[in-house]
Amino acid sequence: MKDIPGITEILAARDRIKEVAARTPLVESPALSTMFGREVYLKLECFQPTKVFKIRGAYNKISQLTSDRVVAASSGNHGMAVAYSSRLLGKRCTVVVPETAVQEKVKTIAEFGAEVVKFGVYSNQRETKAREIAAESGAVFVPPFNDSDVIAGQGTCGLEIAEQLKDFDSVIVPVGGGGLISGISTAVKALSPKSRVFSVEPEGAAKLSASLREGRLVHLESPHSIADGLIPNSVGEIGFEICKENVDGSFEVTDEEVVSAMGLLIREAHVFAEPSGAAPVAALLAGREVERLGRRVVCVVSGGNVSLELLRKVLGS
Repeated sequence: MKDIPGITEILAARDRIKEVAARTPLVESPALSTMFGREVYLKLECFQPTKVFKIRGAYNKISQLTSDRVVAASSGNHGMAVAYSSRLLGKRCTVVVPETAVQEKVKTIAEFGAEVVKFGVYSNQRETKAREIAAESGAVFVPPFNDSDVIAGQGTCGLEIAEQLKDFDSVIVPVGGGGLISGISTAVKALSPKSRVFSVEPEGAAKLSASLREGRLVHLESPHSIADGLIPNSVGEIGFEICKENVDGSFEVTDEEVVSAMGLLIREAHVFAEPSGAAPVAALLAGREVERLGRRVVCVVSGGNVSLELLRKVLGS
């Protein structure tokens, strides 16, 4: 098992990324608080330079590398963060994306100066391809989530939550590969130990909840969801070890609930979240076992890179 990052590594990551990643707003939505009968706060990672939390982990990792070339595998958001970080640090970058990747995300990766390679559909397929490219070219592979430096970078989001809001009862974090919830939960449990951490996943890609239930890493053959950032085949080994200790419960939501939550965020909070970022609000909207969340709840809006096609559907519904 690779090193598991703690609060010391997260604090060091904050110093490393402070000139690049934004300290994003944490704001209450009065409309959502009234609707759900509890104080609902939104941690707006959609306000990052790349419109997604991934810049935290990517820059923390890449800024420590001596190699002048990096390779990443991504459904889109991690690739944007790696491409953006590489541009700032003067490194050559290649990103392997699925053949089904959101076109707006692919375009942004290329605009940041990265070479884009389309390959496969599932996360394990593109990671295999990316590692092949790294081996052939001498580049360093930058993992999307199963990496101590990446997790420590994502944990800076948790530091901010604990500093920006005192005495919150719970935080709901969307889960793709588990890097974000691993980092956030590590910081929250260190700084606000009474607060509870909950995961939220699509019903068609609920690999963390299955893994926690079975006590082992569960690999899904064909995960599926409208939330393209939440459908890796499995969570990472490092993240799973952290989540076993830190995650207090989980939610699963349907794609229909995610789309409804996107519309709700637009109408009531004027926040344009991508499906992954809307998933925590979808958990509230679904209303299943929400009493365990307590009175003061933080929803991590992890990203805002929503495609125009999907946005039109949401606004038209």
